[in-house]
Amino acid sequence: MKNKEEGLRSRNWFGRTGKDGFIYRAWMKGQGIPADEFDGKPIIGICNTWSELTPCNAHFRELAESVKRGVIAAGGLPVEFPVMSLGETLMKPTAMLYRNLASMDVEESIRANPLDGVVLLCGCDKTTPALLMGACSVDLPTIVVSGGPMLTGKYQGRDIGTSDIWRFSEANRAGSMLQEELLMAEACMCRSRGHCAVMGTASTMASMVEALGLSLPENAAIPAADSRRKVLAELSGRRIVGLVKEDIRLSQILSPQAFENAIIVNAAIGGSTNFIIHLLAIAGRIGVPLALEDFEKIATGVPLIVNLQPSGQFFMEDLYYAGGIPAVMKILSPRLNKELLTVNGKTVEDNMKNTISYNSEVISSLEEPINPQSGIWVLKGNICSDGAVIKPSAATPRLMVHRGPAVVFENIEDYKARIDDPLLHVEEHSVLVLKNVGPKGYPGMPEVGNMSIPKKLLDRGVTDMVRISDGRMSGTAFGTVILHVSPEAAVGGTLAVIKDGDMILLDVPNRRLEVELTTAELNERKKALVFADMHQRGYTHLYQKHVQQAHLGADFDFLRGCSGSEVGRDSH
Repeated sequence: MKNKEEGLRSRNWFGRTGKDGFIYRAWMKGQGIPADEFDGKPIIGICNTWSELTPCNAHFRELAESVKRGVIAAGGLPVEFPVMSLGETLMKPTAMLYRNLASMDVEESIRANPLDGVVLLCGCDKTTPALLMGACSVDLPTIVVSGGPMLTGKYQGRDIGTSDIWRFSEANRAGSMLQEELLMAEACMCRSRGHCAVMGTASTMASMVEALGLSLPENAAIPAADSRRKVLAELSGRRIVGLVKEDIRLSQILSPQAFENAIIVNAAIGGSTNFIIHLLAIAGRIGVPLALEDFEKIATGVPLIVNLQPSGQFFMEDLYYAGGIPAVMKILSPRLNKELLTVNGKTVEDNMKNTISYNSEVISSLEEPINPQSGIWVLKGNICSDGAVIKPSAATPRLMVHRGPAVVFENIEDYKARIDDPLLHVEEHSVLVLKNVGPKGYPGMPEVGNMSIPKKLLDRGVTDMVRISDGRMSGTAFGTVILHVSPEAAVGGTLAVIKDGDMILLDVPNRRLEVELTTAELNERKKALVFADMHQRGYTHLYQKHVQQAHLGADFDFLRGCSGSEVGRDSH
């Protein structure tokens, strides 16, 4: 839909004469926009996920103003528009259920409107992949501005962050932390604007877009409360105008090699397991071939060099002061594709050549890493013929090879009802198995895979167990947790027929996950399966009918591939 004379997509609206041009311009002028603003200026959409129901993004009105200043300074006309905002902490049943819906909102909002380029304002976990998926489907010049992490929490003289929620919860259940102390810690943790201060999913997504080359350098780690976050937003507003003038689109940045860089960086930073689900979906939208097995293959030999919770000790604020993602990428440079173009018009190598690590405790070296084991490892076996994942840097080494009897929960309600029952037949060597929390089964694939340790085992001092599910876990969580089992229980995967007492073998070094049953026995059990009815109306019905399995990114089958910026019939 590019205008051959002017080179701007928006001219197909505002460059018209007669009735059509009158209608498009007149209604925009009603906002007090002078006529010369429509004389060939790039129209820049600011896609804003601001919402008071998404506390991570609650400062985005202010951030959008900084972007607007940059757009205006560079000679563009900024127009801000809202899209569905996904608040991880508040939305039920899970924000992941709505990621694909938000991506559709973004895609159609961009395509349907007179936009030449787009700035994506995103922060909370699912807002980043949702916005990027939608933008990839349209493929206009695009730049990402993340909201930034909150300042590190302070409690009783020590630093705390979101990962401590799981520790505090277990301590409270075990009786070693009073409810009053829990309330005090609650007031101390979220002490500024921004998303989680640890390397959870939000920080992982911000690091992902920077590693892909879709944001300005340092985007991922600048704290939300730091004035330099506004500076980056304003500079991003300037740069998007340049991207439009140079006609640099997402598809020119998001090469297969850019995805490789993101996977290598994610391994080194100890990024969330949710990274896999989201990057697979983004690759599917832009048309880059990417498979579950590629995540481990590409990152083989990359150690953990960033010492952040939940895999390490520090916080995103510390990562910024230590040099941020550019410093991480400089250390990883022997492994990276350095010649790739990024949104600031420079190459990956240009963006990192003048950076160093200012704190070796936070950003270590390849020779002396935080942990030689990193990344996300892919398991296969009769439980997960299409794959399952584990984050080794967050697991307990002694449990990486383990054999134990299954303790099975049929769904999340069953788990909640029985996990703390003193009569639950469970021992330290047992394997907790949670079914029907996958994409179709829940529906939406919630972050419940890091099941709590049964209270009677907590009382004995047990702090970790092998846990298996077809769901996800929060990027802030940790433990020996196997996730994203595919195919899921709700579509007849082997997970559906595992029973209490079945012996399960986990062999992470050999990437195996098996239930010790013969193929004949598994097939016999599957014959008796009865599947739950799908939801019969609305978006949830659409989701269950069309969502793909975890190993494909849990996107909708009809949304894979880039459909471009062409609009439908013109009614004017």
